[in-house]
Amino acid sequence: MPDETPDDAPEAGHRDDGLDYARSARKAAGSGPGKAPKRRTGGDFRRRTVPKSSGAHPDDRDPQLLDSAMKRMISQHGWELDLRVQAVFGRWAELVGDEVASHCTPESLAETRLIVRADSTAWATQLKLLTPTIVKRLNVELGDGIVTVIDIQGPHLPNWKKGRFTSRDGRGPRDTYG
Repeated sequence: MPDETPDDAPEAGHRDDGLDYARSARKAAGSGPGKAPKRRTGGDFRRRTVPKSSGAHPDDRDPQLLDSAMKRMISQHGWELDLRVQAVFGRWAELVGDEVASHCTPESLAETRLIVRADSTAWATQLKLLTPTIVKRLNVELGDGIVTVIDIQGPHLPNWKKGRFTSRDGRGPRDTYG
């Protein structure tokens, strides 16, 4: 039975340690024994793999404090005025007091004119008397010149107009009551 070989016997030309596969791969790559594999020598190969470090001096690539990074981003995008407007709306109760804030709300800030809506005509009158004090307080808290004029508006009143036909100088629904 010389034709039969055991399962663990090496075949002709094949070694169990796998060196024959490594040699054939090296030959296919084009390098002979003792030669190093060819390196790619593209023009931008080295430039894109190693970034420059900032060195001993501070640089934009160094980690930044969140406060300074936020200030830089706000100034680059021009968000200073928007943030001041939101500061007025967000801190309204703190700036004017809880009692006043419970009866009025800021609606808009266009240029230096703040429009405030009161929930009753009595509070609208009271706020008109408090306007110089509120303007002074807002300018101290937010910066001089942010708010120069406060326009106080009364509550939104219901509209009694129903349908196409109306009577001028009518009293609304009260004229139909007994």
